[in-house]
Amino acid sequence: MIGKEKAKLLFVLSLVAVLINTVLSQVKDDPRPVVDDSRTSPIQVRDPNLPTLWIVGDSTLNSNYPLRGWGQELAPFFDLTKINVVNRAIGGRSSRTFQYEGRWDRLLSELKKGDFVILQFGHNDVGRFDDPEAKDRPSLHSEGDEMAEATRLDGKKEIVHSFGWYMRKYGNDIRDHGATMIFCSMVPHKDWDGGRIVRKEREKWVKWTANAAFATHAAYIDLNEIVALEFERLGPEKVARLFGDARTHSTQAGALLNAQMVVAGIRSLKKPDLEKYLSAAGKKIERTSSANIRSMK
Repeated sequence: MIGKEKAKLLFVLSLVAVLINTVLSQVKDDPRPVVDDSRTSPIQVRDPNLPTLWIVGDSTLNSNYPLRGWGQELAPFFDLTKINVVNRAIGGRSSRTFQYEGRWDRLLSELKKGDFVILQFGHNDVGRFDDPEAKDRPSLHSEGDEMAEATRLDGKKEIVHSFGWYMRKYGNDIRDHGATMIFCSMVPHKDWDGGRIVRKEREKWVKWTANAAFATHAAYIDLNEIVALEFERLGPEKVARLFGDARTHSTQAGALLNAQMVVAGIRSLKKPDLEKYLSAAGKKIERTSSANIRSMK
């Protein structure tokens, strides 16, 4: 009898351990290294006579093997005889560091009137801006005009702005250059709660991205919600195969699904109208709910 009770107790404890490990695996941060691209050249425009769709963001748009970002899967959905697709996203960057490092200014120097930019940030803006462990990435967690001075890891001083301020700057810069901006909210994490994807990022980064799009008269695709709904339709077992780590970065299959959701959003926009630039594969993707997109003013 004592043996049976002991076995029951061990069984219960093992279930508790599994539950705890599951919870911990859902809340822990995946590694987010800052990619050193000093030895590589950025992707160039193939045909300068064509308009260009520029892709800007972090590792969820451009990752190294075996991980992959949705920006790396986007080009096949466009007719490359009609438009260039250039992925300038890079791992480990935030709305703040993509500008601080001069990447944004370099892109603007290549941008021409009639081009398009699709942009997503948020994953690396988390954390305290003055925490050395955050590797100089976080923006201020707000959307106002407040500023703070930070001492970078290299000893240099930097004025740090809010996430919303950086995002509005992106939108305003593109409009001032005669190009078109499409903001995307950040793709969701693989965090489940009762059969639904947890959407904690909507309280800050998603909302501030949407507000920046509205303030700068840009288009907006709520990629966070579109992908989360697709994950919920597929279920945890199938979604697990779309991730190459605990909760953040995609496999090639996951990146492809996210790219398809981006195209679904693009197809739903009335303005800008990118339909004429889509390939046959792009035109096969069904449009998404109008509640998850907002066209340019």
